[in-house]
Amino acid sequence: MQDNEFKLCAAISAKARVLLEDLRLHVGLPTGCGNKNALNETRDRLTQRLRRLGATVELVPGEAKPEWLFEAGKGGSGSGAGHVPPTAVCRRARQRPVKGKGIEAGGADFDNSGKPVLIVGHLDTVHDPSGPFKALTVAPDGKTATGPGCVDMKGGLVIAVAALETLDEMGIDCEWTVVLNSDEETGSYHSEKALRAEARKCAERGGVGLVLEPALPDGGLVVERLGSGQFMVEARGRSAHVGRDFEKGVSAVTALAERLVTIGKMADPARGLIVNVGPLQGGVATNVVPDLARAWGNVRFSSKAEADELEGKLKGLETGDNGDGRLSPAGKPMPQHLPTGSRGQDLPIVRVHTSFNRPAKPLTPEVQKLAELAAAVAGELGQKLPFGKTGGVCDGNILQSEGLATIDTLGVRGGGLHTTSEWIEVASLVERCQLLAVMVKRISEGQ
Repeated sequence: MQDNEFKLCAAISAKARVLLEDLRLHVGLPTGCGNKNALNETRDRLTQRLRRLGATVELVPGEAKPEWLFEAGKGGSGSGAGHVPPTAVCRRARQRPVKGKGIEAGGADFDNSGKPVLIVGHLDTVHDPSGPFKALTVAPDGKTATGPGCVDMKGGLVIAVAALETLDEMGIDCEWTVVLNSDEETGSYHSEKALRAEARKCAERGGVGLVLEPALPDGGLVVERLGSGQFMVEARGRSAHVGRDFEKGVSAVTALAERLVTIGKMADPARGLIVNVGPLQGGVATNVVPDLARAWGNVRFSSKAEADELEGKLKGLETGDNGDGRLSPAGKPMPQHLPTGSRGQDLPIVRVHTSFNRPAKPLTPEVQKLAELAAAVAGELGQKLPFGKTGGVCDGNILQSEGLATIDTLGVRGGGLHTTSEWIEVASLVERCQLLAVMVKRISEGQ
Protein backbone atom coordinates (compact mmCIF):
# COMPACT_ATOMS: atom_id res chain seq x y z
CA MET A 1 0.00 0.00 0.00
CA GLN A 2 1.34 3.42 -0.95
CA ASP A 3 2.09 6.09 1.63
CA ASN A 4 -0.80 8.30 0.57
CA GLU A 5 -3.13 5.29 0.85
CA PHE A 6 -2.02 4.72 4.44
CA LYS A 7 -2.74 8.38 5.16
CA LEU A 8 -6.08 8.12 3.37
CA CYS A 9 -7.14 5.17 5.52
CA ALA A 10 -5.90 6.84 8.70
CA ALA A 11 -7.99 9.90 7.90
CA ILE A 12 -11.06 7.71 7.43
CA SER A 13 -10.36 5.85 10.67
CA ALA A 14 -10.34 9.18 12.48
CA LYS A 15 -13.89 9.78 11.21
CA ALA A 16 -15.42 6.74 12.94
CA ARG A 17 -17.67 8.80 15.20
CA VAL A 18 -18.60 11.17 12.37
CA LEU A 19 -19.62 8.24 10.16
CA LEU A 20 -21.85 6.81 12.88
CA GLU A 21 -23.52 10.17 13.53
CA ASP A 22 -24.05 10.68 9.80
CA LEU A 23 -25.70 7.27 9.65
CA ARG A 24 -27.90 8.22 12.62
CA LEU A 25 -29.02 11.36 10.76
CA HIS A 26 -29.94 9.53 7.56
CA VAL A 27 -31.61 6.57 9.26
CA GLY A 28 -33.78 9.14 11.03
CA LEU A 29 -35.07 10.38 7.67
CA PRO A 30 -37.94 7.98 6.82
CA THR A 31 -37.36 7.29 3.12
CA GLY A 32 -39.57 4.22 2.89
CA CYS A 33 -42.73 3.60 0.90
CA GLY A 34 -42.40 6.60 -1.41
CA ASN A 35 -42.12 9.22 1.33
CA LYS A 36 -41.26 12.01 -1.09
CA ASN A 37 -40.33 14.72 1.43
CA ALA A 38 -37.76 12.57 3.22
CA LEU A 39 -36.40 11.26 -0.08
CA ASN A 40 -35.93 14.82 -1.32
CA GLU A 41 -34.26 15.91 1.91
CA THR A 42 -31.87 12.95 1.88
CA ARG A 43 -30.98 13.56 -1.76
CA ASP A 44 -30.43 17.27 -1.16
CA ARG A 45 -28.19 16.69 1.85
CA LEU A 46 -25.97 14.29 -0.10
CA THR A 47 -25.84 16.30 -3.32
CA GLN A 48 -24.87 19.47 -1.42
CA ARG A 49 -21.82 17.66 -0.08
CA LEU A 50 -20.94 16.33 -3.53
CA ARG A 51 -21.27 19.83 -5.02
CA ARG A 52 -18.66 21.05 -2.53
CA LEU A 53 -16.28 18.50 -4.07
CA GLY A 54 -16.73 20.06 -7.50
CA ALA A 55 -19.57 17.94 -8.82
CA THR A 56 -22.34 19.23 -11.04
CA VAL A 57 -25.78 17.89 -10.16
CA GLU A 58 -28.50 17.02 -12.66
CA LEU A 59 -31.96 15.94 -11.53
CA VAL A 60 -33.38 13.52 -14.08
CA PRO A 61 -37.19 13.11 -14.06
CA GLY A 62 -38.56 9.62 -13.65
CA GLU A 63 -40.04 7.37 -16.29
CA ALA A 64 -43.52 5.91 -15.77
CA LYS A 65 -43.65 2.29 -14.73
CA PRO A 66 -46.11 -0.20 -16.27
CA GLU A 67 -49.65 0.30 -14.98
CA TRP A 68 -50.22 -3.40 -14.38
CA LEU A 69 -47.44 -3.89 -11.82
CA PHE A 70 -48.68 -5.00 -8.41
CA GLU A 71 -48.35 -2.39 -5.68
CA ALA A 72 -48.26 -3.81 -2.19
CA GLY A 73 -50.81 -2.21 0.08
CA LYS A 74 -52.95 -1.01 -2.83
CA GLY A 75 -54.52 -4.34 -3.64
CA GLY A 76 -53.69 -4.46 -7.31
CA SER A 77 -52.27 -2.59 -10.27
CA GLY A 78 -50.69 0.78 -9.68
CA SER A 79 -51.22 4.10 -11.38
CA GLY A 80 -48.12 3.74 -13.50
CA ALA A 81 -46.54 7.17 -13.08
CA GLY A 82 -46.31 7.34 -9.31
CA HIS A 83 -44.66 10.19 -7.44
CA VAL A 84 -41.02 9.19 -7.28
CA PRO A 85 -38.51 12.05 -6.90
CA PRO A 86 -36.03 12.63 -9.72
CA THR A 87 -32.75 10.76 -9.89
CA ALA A 88 -29.68 12.80 -8.97
CA VAL A 89 -26.70 12.43 -11.32
CA CYS A 90 -23.61 14.03 -9.77
CA ARG A 91 -20.63 14.30 -12.13
CA ARG A 92 -17.12 15.33 -11.11
CA ALA A 93 -14.32 15.71 -13.65
CA ARG A 94 -10.68 15.91 -12.66
CA GLN A 95 -10.07 19.22 -10.93
CA ARG A 96 -6.31 19.69 -10.95
CA PRO A 97 -4.08 20.18 -14.00
CA VAL A 98 -1.06 17.93 -14.34
CA LYS A 99 2.28 19.75 -14.38
CA GLY A 100 4.24 19.67 -17.59
CA LYS A 101 1.25 19.00 -19.80
CA GLY A 102 0.57 22.22 -21.61
CA ILE A 103 0.24 24.51 -18.63
CA GLU A 104 3.15 26.62 -19.84
CA ALA A 105 1.27 27.26 -23.07
CA GLY A 106 -1.72 28.52 -21.19
CA GLY A 107 -3.66 25.29 -21.32
CA ALA A 108 -4.92 23.20 -18.43
CA ASP A 109 -4.27 19.59 -19.35
CA PHE A 110 -5.63 16.89 -17.10
CA ASP A 111 -4.43 13.34 -16.62
CA ASN A 112 -6.93 11.13 -18.42
CA SER A 113 -4.95 7.92 -18.15
CA GLY A 114 -7.16 6.58 -15.39
CA LYS A 115 -10.70 5.27 -15.53
CA PRO A 116 -13.94 7.00 -14.58
CA VAL A 117 -15.92 5.45 -11.75
CA LEU A 118 -19.72 5.24 -11.61
CA ILE A 119 -20.98 4.93 -8.02
CA VAL A 120 -24.65 4.09 -7.53
CA GLY A 121 -26.77 4.13 -4.39
CA HIS A 122 -30.48 4.16 -3.62
CA LEU A 123 -32.17 6.45 -1.12
CA ASP A 124 -35.36 4.45 -0.60
CA THR A 125 -36.03 1.70 1.93
CA VAL A 126 -38.89 -0.76 2.34
CA HIS A 127 -39.86 0.47 5.81
CA ASP A 128 -43.15 2.17 6.71
CA PRO A 129 -42.41 5.84 7.51
CA SER A 130 -45.23 5.87 10.07
CA GLY A 131 -44.18 2.63 11.74
CA PRO A 132 -42.40 2.29 15.09
CA PHE A 133 -39.03 1.35 13.51
CA LYS A 134 -37.71 4.88 12.97
CA ALA A 135 -34.30 5.54 14.49
CA LEU A 136 -30.78 4.19 14.79
CA THR A 137 -30.25 2.40 18.09
CA VAL A 138 -26.69 1.45 18.99
CA ALA A 139 -26.19 -1.66 21.12
CA PRO A 140 -24.66 -1.15 24.61
CA ASP A 141 -21.36 -2.68 23.47
CA GLY A 142 -21.23 -0.34 20.47
CA LYS A 143 -20.58 -3.16 18.03
CA THR A 144 -23.93 -3.21 16.25
CA ALA A 145 -26.84 -0.89 15.65
CA THR A 146 -30.38 -1.33 14.38
CA GLY A 147 -32.49 1.01 12.30
CA PRO A 148 -34.55 1.24 9.10
CA GLY A 149 -32.22 1.16 6.10
CA CYS A 150 -29.07 1.18 8.22
CA VAL A 151 -27.54 -1.56 6.08
CA ASP A 152 -29.77 -1.38 2.97
CA MET A 153 -28.45 1.01 2.06
CA LYS A 154 -27.95 4.15 4.11
CA GLY A 155 -24.72 2.76 5.47
CA GLY A 156 -23.51 2.48 1.88
CA LEU A 157 -24.51 6.07 1.11
CA VAL A 158 -22.68 7.33 4.18
CA ILE A 159 -19.42 5.59 3.33
CA ALA A 160 -19.58 6.59 -0.34
CA VAL A 161 -19.79 10.32 0.33
CA ALA A 162 -17.23 10.11 3.14
CA ALA A 163 -14.79 8.21 0.91
CA LEU A 164 -15.03 10.84 -1.84
CA GLU A 165 -14.68 13.69 0.68
CA THR A 166 -11.58 12.13 2.20
CA LEU A 167 -9.99 11.56 -1.20
CA ASP A 168 -10.51 15.25 -1.93
CA GLU A 169 -9.11 16.29 1.46
CA MET A 170 -5.98 14.25 0.76
CA GLY A 171 -5.50 15.92 -2.61
CA ILE A 172 -6.20 12.73 -4.57
CA ASP A 173 -7.89 13.83 -7.79
CA CYS A 174 -10.44 11.38 -9.20
CA GLU A 175 -13.12 11.42 -11.86
CA TRP A 176 -16.44 10.01 -10.72
CA THR A 177 -20.17 10.09 -11.20
CA VAL A 178 -22.57 9.36 -8.35
CA VAL A 179 -26.16 8.37 -9.16
CA LEU A 180 -28.73 8.52 -6.36
CA ASN A 181 -32.14 7.04 -7.16
CA SER A 182 -35.31 6.76 -5.08
CA ASP A 183 -37.02 3.63 -6.41
CA GLU A 184 -34.58 0.72 -6.32
CA GLU A 185 -36.69 -1.24 -3.88
CA THR A 186 -39.63 -1.13 -6.32
CA GLY A 187 -37.67 -2.07 -9.43
CA SER A 188 -35.90 1.14 -10.54
CA TYR A 189 -38.52 1.69 -13.24
CA HIS A 190 -38.42 5.47 -12.83
CA SER A 191 -34.62 5.69 -12.68
CA GLU A 192 -33.72 2.96 -15.19
CA LYS A 193 -33.23 5.37 -18.10
CA ALA A 194 -30.77 7.51 -16.12
CA LEU A 195 -28.91 4.46 -14.84
CA ARG A 196 -28.52 3.03 -18.32
CA ALA A 197 -27.39 6.33 -19.81
CA GLU A 198 -24.66 6.86 -17.21
CA ALA A 199 -23.55 3.22 -17.45
CA ARG A 200 -23.12 3.52 -21.22
CA LYS A 201 -21.10 6.73 -20.90
CA CYS A 202 -18.81 5.18 -18.30
CA ALA A 203 -18.39 1.93 -20.25
CA GLU A 204 -17.46 3.80 -23.44
CA ARG A 205 -14.49 5.28 -21.58
CA GLY A 206 -13.38 2.01 -20.04
CA GLY A 207 -14.74 2.81 -16.59
CA VAL A 208 -16.30 0.58 -13.94
CA GLY A 209 -19.41 0.53 -11.79
CA LEU A 210 -19.50 0.30 -7.99
CA VAL A 211 -22.82 -0.18 -6.18
CA LEU A 212 -23.18 0.20 -2.43
CA GLU A 213 -25.59 -2.65 -1.69
CA PRO A 214 -24.79 -4.37 1.63
CA ALA A 215 -22.19 -7.11 1.71
CA LEU A 216 -23.12 -10.77 1.97
CA PRO A 217 -23.53 -12.11 5.54
CA ASP A 218 -19.86 -13.16 5.62
CA GLY A 219 -18.76 -9.79 4.31
CA GLY A 220 -18.40 -11.23 0.84
CA LEU A 221 -18.72 -9.69 -2.58
CA VAL A 222 -21.42 -10.76 -5.03
CA VAL A 223 -19.84 -11.39 -8.43
CA GLU A 224 -22.79 -13.07 -10.15
CA ARG A 225 -26.56 -12.49 -10.01
CA LEU A 226 -29.64 -13.99 -11.57
CA GLY A 227 -31.89 -11.70 -13.59
CA SER A 228 -35.46 -10.87 -12.62
CA GLY A 229 -38.74 -10.22 -14.38
CA GLN A 230 -42.29 -9.38 -13.38
CA PHE A 231 -45.46 -10.63 -15.04
CA MET A 232 -49.22 -10.44 -14.71
CA VAL A 233 -51.75 -12.86 -16.20
CA GLU A 234 -55.32 -11.58 -16.40
CA ALA A 235 -58.35 -13.47 -17.60
CA ARG A 236 -61.68 -12.05 -18.75
CA GLY A 237 -64.86 -14.14 -18.65
CA ARG A 238 -68.59 -13.43 -18.42
CA SER A 239 -70.44 -12.81 -15.18
CA ALA A 240 -73.62 -14.77 -14.43
CA HIS A 241 -75.77 -15.88 -11.49
CA VAL A 242 -74.57 -19.31 -10.39
CA GLY A 243 -78.08 -20.65 -9.67
CA ARG A 244 -80.09 -19.20 -12.55
CA ASP A 245 -77.69 -18.63 -15.46
CA PHE A 246 -74.59 -20.68 -14.77
CA GLU A 247 -74.38 -21.92 -18.38
CA LYS A 248 -74.22 -18.33 -19.64
CA GLY A 249 -71.22 -17.55 -17.50
CA VAL A 250 -67.54 -17.96 -18.39
CA SER A 251 -65.29 -18.22 -15.34
CA ALA A 252 -62.21 -16.03 -15.48
CA VAL A 253 -60.90 -17.74 -12.35
CA THR A 254 -61.01 -21.16 -14.00
CA ALA A 255 -59.20 -19.82 -17.08
CA LEU A 256 -56.56 -18.23 -14.88
CA ALA A 257 -56.13 -21.32 -12.70
CA GLU A 258 -55.54 -23.54 -15.73
CA ARG A 259 -52.76 -21.28 -16.89
CA LEU A 260 -51.19 -20.99 -13.46
CA VAL A 261 -50.73 -24.76 -13.42
CA THR A 262 -48.86 -24.43 -16.72
CA ILE A 263 -46.77 -21.56 -15.38
CA GLY A 264 -45.76 -23.60 -12.35
CA LYS A 265 -44.28 -26.22 -14.65
CA MET A 266 -41.99 -23.64 -16.30
CA ALA A 267 -39.71 -23.55 -13.26
CA ASP A 268 -36.41 -25.42 -13.48
CA PRO A 269 -34.26 -24.38 -10.51
CA ALA A 270 -31.41 -26.63 -11.63
CA ARG A 271 -31.07 -24.39 -14.70
CA GLY A 272 -31.54 -21.21 -12.71
CA LEU A 273 -35.17 -20.80 -13.84
CA ILE A 274 -37.36 -19.76 -10.92
CA VAL A 275 -41.07 -18.95 -11.23
CA ASN A 276 -43.18 -17.68 -8.35
CA VAL A 277 -46.88 -16.79 -8.54
CA GLY A 278 -48.70 -14.47 -6.16
CA PRO A 279 -50.68 -12.40 -5.28
CA LEU A 280 -54.00 -13.46 -6.84
CA GLN A 281 -57.32 -11.68 -7.38
CA GLY A 282 -60.63 -12.98 -8.73
CA GLY A 283 -64.34 -13.01 -8.05
CA VAL A 284 -66.65 -10.92 -5.91
CA ALA A 285 -69.00 -13.52 -4.39
CA THR A 286 -69.42 -17.30 -4.29
CA ASN A 287 -72.75 -17.16 -6.13
CA VAL A 288 -71.44 -15.11 -9.06
CA VAL A 289 -69.41 -16.53 -11.95
CA PRO A 290 -66.26 -14.36 -11.88
CA ASP A 291 -65.65 -12.29 -15.00
CA LEU A 292 -62.17 -11.02 -14.10
CA ALA A 293 -59.18 -12.70 -12.47
CA ARG A 294 -55.56 -11.65 -12.16
CA ALA A 295 -52.32 -13.15 -10.93
CA TRP A 296 -48.94 -11.52 -10.55
CA GLY A 297 -45.61 -13.27 -10.42
CA ASN A 298 -41.84 -13.06 -10.53
CA VAL A 299 -39.27 -15.02 -12.50
CA ARG A 300 -35.50 -15.43 -12.10
CA PHE A 301 -33.09 -16.53 -14.82
CA SER A 302 -29.36 -16.86 -15.43
CA SER A 303 -29.07 -15.75 -19.06
CA LYS A 304 -30.79 -13.75 -21.77
CA ALA A 305 -31.66 -16.96 -23.60
CA GLU A 306 -33.51 -18.25 -20.54
CA ALA A 307 -35.26 -14.91 -20.09
CA ASP A 308 -36.43 -15.01 -23.70
CA GLU A 309 -37.58 -18.61 -23.23
CA LEU A 310 -39.64 -17.76 -20.16
CA GLU A 311 -41.13 -14.64 -21.69
CA GLY A 312 -42.08 -16.55 -24.84
CA LYS A 313 -43.81 -19.29 -22.85
CA LEU A 314 -45.72 -16.74 -20.79
CA LYS A 315 -46.85 -14.84 -23.86
CA GLY A 316 -47.94 -18.15 -25.38
CA LEU A 317 -50.72 -18.35 -22.79
CA GLU A 318 -52.60 -15.43 -24.34
CA THR A 319 -55.86 -16.13 -26.10
CA GLY A 320 -59.03 -14.38 -27.27
CA ASP A 321 -59.75 -10.69 -27.65
CA ASN A 322 -61.51 -7.97 -25.70
CA GLY A 323 -64.86 -8.77 -27.27
CA ASP A 324 -64.28 -6.10 -29.89
CA GLY A 325 -61.57 -7.91 -31.85
CA ARG A 326 -58.67 -6.33 -29.95
CA LEU A 327 -56.35 -7.24 -27.12
CA SER A 328 -55.67 -4.66 -24.44
CA PRO A 329 -52.88 -2.22 -25.32
CA ALA A 330 -49.48 -3.44 -24.18
CA GLY A 331 -48.69 -2.31 -20.65
CA LYS A 332 -52.30 -1.63 -19.65
CA PRO A 333 -54.55 -3.97 -17.66
CA MET A 334 -57.87 -4.98 -19.19
CA PRO A 335 -60.92 -2.86 -18.28
CA GLN A 336 -63.03 -3.97 -15.33
CA HIS A 337 -65.94 -4.74 -17.66
CA LEU A 338 -66.36 -5.61 -21.33
CA PRO A 339 -67.11 -2.60 -23.56
CA THR A 340 -70.79 -1.80 -24.06
CA GLY A 341 -72.04 -3.42 -27.26
CA SER A 342 -69.06 -5.80 -27.50
CA ARG A 343 -69.60 -9.10 -29.24
CA GLY A 344 -68.29 -11.04 -26.25
CA GLN A 345 -66.81 -13.69 -28.54
CA ASP A 346 -63.81 -15.92 -27.86
CA LEU A 347 -64.20 -15.92 -24.08
CA PRO A 348 -62.25 -16.40 -21.95
CA ILE A 349 -59.78 -13.71 -22.93
CA VAL A 350 -56.30 -14.10 -21.43
CA ARG A 351 -53.71 -11.36 -21.53
CA VAL A 352 -50.10 -11.60 -20.27
CA HIS A 353 -48.00 -8.56 -19.37
CA THR A 354 -44.24 -8.89 -18.80
CA SER A 355 -41.36 -6.66 -17.77
CA PHE A 356 -37.91 -8.24 -17.58
CA ASN A 357 -36.04 -5.05 -16.71
CA ARG A 358 -33.20 -6.53 -14.66
CA PRO A 359 -31.09 -8.78 -16.88
CA ALA A 360 -28.88 -11.53 -15.50
CA LYS A 361 -25.47 -10.35 -14.26
CA PRO A 362 -22.90 -13.03 -15.15
CA LEU A 363 -19.31 -13.27 -13.96
CA THR A 364 -17.34 -11.87 -16.90
CA PRO A 365 -13.54 -11.56 -17.20
CA GLU A 366 -13.91 -7.81 -16.58
CA VAL A 367 -15.95 -8.37 -13.42
CA GLN A 368 -13.46 -11.00 -12.26
CA LYS A 369 -10.61 -8.49 -12.67
CA LEU A 370 -12.52 -5.82 -10.76
CA ALA A 371 -13.42 -8.24 -7.98
CA GLU A 372 -9.80 -9.34 -7.69
CA LEU A 373 -8.75 -5.70 -7.31
CA ALA A 374 -11.28 -5.32 -4.49
CA ALA A 375 -10.01 -8.51 -2.83
CA ALA A 376 -6.41 -7.35 -3.13
CA VAL A 377 -7.18 -4.01 -1.51
CA ALA A 378 -9.18 -5.74 1.22
CA GLY A 379 -6.25 -8.05 1.91
CA GLU A 380 -3.87 -5.12 2.28
CA LEU A 381 -6.32 -3.61 4.76
CA GLY A 382 -6.48 -6.84 6.74
CA GLN A 383 -10.03 -7.56 5.59
CA LYS A 384 -11.47 -10.74 4.12
CA LEU A 385 -13.50 -10.43 0.93
CA PRO A 386 -14.78 -13.81 -0.31
CA PHE A 387 -16.78 -14.03 -3.54
CA GLY A 388 -20.33 -15.30 -3.85
CA LYS A 389 -23.40 -15.41 -6.07
CA THR A 390 -27.08 -14.73 -5.41
CA GLY A 391 -30.52 -14.88 -6.93
CA GLY A 392 -31.23 -11.37 -5.69
CA VAL A 393 -31.11 -8.43 -8.07
CA CYS A 394 -30.12 -4.77 -7.80
CA ASP A 395 -29.13 -1.81 -9.95
CA GLY A 396 -25.86 -3.57 -10.69
CA ASN A 397 -27.82 -5.83 -13.05
CA ILE A 398 -28.90 -2.78 -15.04
CA LEU A 399 -25.43 -1.21 -15.16
CA GLN A 400 -23.69 -4.35 -16.34
CA SER A 401 -26.29 -4.99 -19.05
CA GLU A 402 -25.00 -1.78 -20.66
CA GLY A 403 -21.48 -3.23 -20.89
CA LEU A 404 -20.13 -1.71 -17.66
CA ALA A 405 -18.14 -4.08 -15.47
CA THR A 406 -19.80 -3.73 -12.07
CA ILE A 407 -19.47 -5.06 -8.54
CA ASP A 408 -22.41 -4.27 -6.32
CA THR A 409 -21.96 -5.29 -2.70
CA LEU A 410 -19.34 -2.79 -1.56
CA GLY A 411 -21.60 -1.49 1.18
CA VAL A 412 -21.49 -2.18 4.89
CA ARG A 413 -21.89 -5.49 6.72
CA GLY A 414 -25.03 -6.38 8.60
CA GLY A 415 -28.25 -8.33 8.30
CA GLY A 416 -32.00 -8.43 8.79
CA LEU A 417 -32.62 -6.69 5.48
CA HIS A 418 -36.25 -5.63 4.90
CA THR A 419 -37.20 -6.45 8.50
CA THR A 420 -37.65 -4.42 11.67
CA SER A 421 -34.55 -6.09 13.07
CA GLU A 422 -32.27 -4.69 10.34
CA TRP A 423 -28.80 -4.21 11.80
CA ILE A 424 -25.33 -3.00 10.90
CA GLU A 425 -21.89 -3.97 12.14
CA VAL A 426 -20.66 -0.54 13.24
CA ALA A 427 -16.98 -1.25 12.54
CA SER A 428 -17.81 -1.90 8.90
CA LEU A 429 -18.50 1.82 8.37
CA VAL A 430 -14.79 2.59 8.63
CA GLU A 431 -13.60 -0.65 7.05
CA ARG A 432 -15.78 -0.48 3.94
CA CYS A 433 -15.18 3.27 3.58
CA GLN A 434 -11.44 2.57 3.50
CA LEU A 435 -11.93 -0.22 0.97
CA LEU A 436 -14.04 1.98 -1.28
CA ALA A 437 -11.71 4.98 -1.08
CA VAL A 438 -8.61 2.99 -2.00
CA MET A 439 -10.47 1.25 -4.81
CA VAL A 440 -11.65 4.55 -6.31
CA LYS A 441 -8.09 5.89 -6.08
CA ARG A 442 -6.54 2.89 -7.81
CA ILE A 443 -9.20 2.67 -10.51
CA SER A 444 -8.73 6.38 -11.19
CA GLU A 445 -5.02 5.67 -11.61
CA GLY A 446 -5.76 3.07 -14.26
CA GLN A 447 -5.37 -0.10 -12.20
